[in-house]
Amino acid sequence: MDTATKTASTLTWFNVGLAFSFIALNAVISKIYHLGIGVDLVTAAVRCIVQLALVASLLQSVFETNNPWAVAGIALLLNILGTFETVVNKSKRRHERMFRSVLFGMLGSTIPVSIIGARYAMSVDPFWTLRIPIVGMLCGSTISGVVVSVSYVLKELKENRDKVEVYLAYGATRMEACKPIAIEALILALTPPINQMSVLGIIAIPGMMTGAILGGSSVEQAAKMQMIIMFMISASSGLASIFTTAYAISIIVDDEHRIRSDRIHSQPLALWAERDRMLRIGYGTFPGG
Repeated sequence: MDTATKTASTLTWFNVGLAFSFIALNAVISKIYHLGIGVDLVTAAVRCIVQLALVASLLQSVFETNNPWAVAGIALLLNILGTFETVVNKSKRRHERMFRSVLFGMLGSTIPVSIIGARYAMSVDPFWTLRIPIVGMLCGSTISGVVVSVSYVLKELKENRDKVEVYLAYGATRMEACKPIAIEALILALTPPINQMSVLGIIAIPGMMTGAILGGSSVEQAAKMQMIIMFMISASSGLASIFTTAYAISIIVDDEHRIRSDRIHSQPLALWAERDRMLRIGYGTFPGG
């Protein structure tokens, strides 16, 4: 264990650069086979480096201050950034007031789940010492669940609205008419956590457990911690997906039981469309571009 910890503590930016070559290889493959995802791969990798470097510096300062209000502020910031990522970057379709609904859904799931999980399931005292890493993990998985569920709802109400209109014409409420869509959306949102839990330990060794072992924890404690984290992730994803799905339905199908397709927007924001255009121009300047 000491050897593993020593190895992990001596990583340099040169090691990160070597690992980045895997991303570069995928980008080259994308270019050769015209997959069109090379820009997204490189952009995501660069964002990963910058964001993790900033977070590492920020977290070190927060941990040194030992201030619960600083932890609460970072947790709130993570949820706001997660909401921005969900609405602006991840969702091909958006509805009116989506930022508000996603933010409430994120806060209403990640914050209580992280507090209860850290205080009681993990027996951490004071509970807020691990809030930032836990909220970060919950936000990452919750974003995926929200994007899948809301995107499915908007897609169905935009492209396959006939079935819902039939239900509405026969006197069903908007929630009754959209119940099959909501159920399918929630199934899709919760399928990844279910699949992930079913293969952990036997087929896959999760990253958090690996990191805990490299950090010096016993294998048994790392496994138990991973179990708790996975249960928390499933709960957070489920709560946020339920809230945002119900809110999306209430916005698209109004109080008069009309499907308001005009409240669904699919155009990318002008700033991000220009950013993507510039990235593709820059990517095309590479050899073979």
